[in-house]
Amino acid sequence: MTAVSPRPPLTLRMRIEDNVAIVANDGGLAEGTVLPDGIPGAGLALRDKVPQGHKVALRDIAEGEVVLRYAVPIGYALKAIPAGSWVHERLLQMPAARALEGLPIATVKPAVVEPLDGYAFEGYRNKDGSVGTRNIFAITTTVQCVAGVVAQAVARIKAELLPRYPNVDDVIGLEHSYGCGVAIDAPDAVIPIRTLKNISLNPNFGGEVMVVSLGCEKLQPARLLPPGSFPITDERDPASGPETICLQDDVHVGFMSMLEDILQSAKPHLERLNARRRETVPAAELVVGVQCGGSDAFSGVTANPAVGFCADLLVRAGATIMFSENTEVRDAVEQLTSRAATPEVADAIIRELGWYDRYLDRGRVDRSANTTPGNKAGGLSNIAEKAMGSIIKSGSSAISHVLAPGDKLKRDQRGLVYAATPASDFICGTLQLAAGMNLHIFTTGRGTPYGLAECPVVKVATRTDLARRWHDLMDVNAGRIADGEATIEETGWEMFRLLLDVASGRKKTWAEHWKLHNSLVLFNPAPVT
Repeated sequence: MTAVSPRPPLTLRMRIEDNVAIVANDGGLAEGTVLPDGIPGAGLALRDKVPQGHKVALRDIAEGEVVLRYAVPIGYALKAIPAGSWVHERLLQMPAARALEGLPIATVKPAVVEPLDGYAFEGYRNKDGSVGTRNIFAITTTVQCVAGVVAQAVARIKAELLPRYPNVDDVIGLEHSYGCGVAIDAPDAVIPIRTLKNISLNPNFGGEVMVVSLGCEKLQPARLLPPGSFPITDERDPASGPETICLQDDVHVGFMSMLEDILQSAKPHLERLNARRRETVPAAELVVGVQCGGSDAFSGVTANPAVGFCADLLVRAGATIMFSENTEVRDAVEQLTSRAATPEVADAIIRELGWYDRYLDRGRVDRSANTTPGNKAGGLSNIAEKAMGSIIKSGSSAISHVLAPGDKLKRDQRGLVYAATPASDFICGTLQLAAGMNLHIFTTGRGTPYGLAECPVVKVATRTDLARRWHDLMDVNAGRIADGEATIEETGWEMFRLLLDVASGRKKTWAEHWKLHNSLVLFNPAPVT
């Protein structure tokens, strides 16, 4: 076997003003390594071993001096840091978040670009005008108490009924931990309720609404899905509300009768879904959520910039792209408000981030609680640094709309949308589903097998090493950008074309292939009683 020569030392600097660069080499660089010509820090000898993705000081940094990455402060040196030193979180004081007053409001006017015409996918048109990328039968639950029964029923539907309906992609139960034991009339209780309602109406479910209720729970079916609040796909009177199976009804004598009731009620829904066929629709019907999890220092260098380029392509094609994660944009709030399409949009951004600041204050935590041990192991010193890499995945378009947690997109709300959500992977994905997401892009540097049963998830690796090791979990290797084998633009186009193939059902994501599905996690800021 021919030995592979080690790669020459490589460092990456985001902006010429930066006084740090990150080490790109697998395994990092050893103490004493001399950085070669042609890269940031050329001629420096490393004073420490610097792990991959971590920062090296390009010059002497005095105590108290600002440390710059992306040409913005990511911290202040707690002591003098000589050139060639490893710059990690223990050497930095995190900068304070910018106040939500005096921000630039709708000051950035993106360049006018040509529409991206002629791109389409094969999707499922719904009666409300939305388009699904999958044809799924979803059973809504009002309370966690019924989850076990619904899980058994779904297993039987898949085994006994689904083979008869080959055009139905899947059957799932919308399981969650809400519905009872909560202060359901508290002001913030509206968030989990509208989230679950709007997930039930996700475009990938074809408008087929069936609810399984226990009977005694606080979240009654009529409160979750009030009559007339959604389109009825069968011949029933819209005023009758959703088809509901109540497990406590007298008709159910024993567990098996509950299962049989659910199975028999499922058949008409499956028949209607099975009669549907994909049809060619413009790329403008895509509603794509973007998110990052298990982030590392490469997230803001490779995967997220490529997703941002793809986001701009989607906006040019007339599609909708949602970015989120309140704590991961908070330190770049001026970038959001300045890119707002109108002052009203900027005000909505400030309103949502201000609400979240107060939510964190009530819990006596701040935005620094966001950064995980894995983020830090991957080279991200704090949330200020993480935010700069996170926001890049929104691209460069004007922000056209803002959604509060659990809100659903309206048909005329297209373009780049800020969907205000917590940064938690599972809660963010759940809220983006409620907003109407029919396709998902998820970037990761440390690696996560995250997936959703309700929507295809395209996984993007930030590093080639991760893409190689997790070759059957990552759909796109953005690490090739750092390797010099692909550009941000080329990788963005690769994602764009892949999204059209996945949306059309021509390709399955690895998460779909392995059926890796995370649970729905509702955001409930209201008290639990």
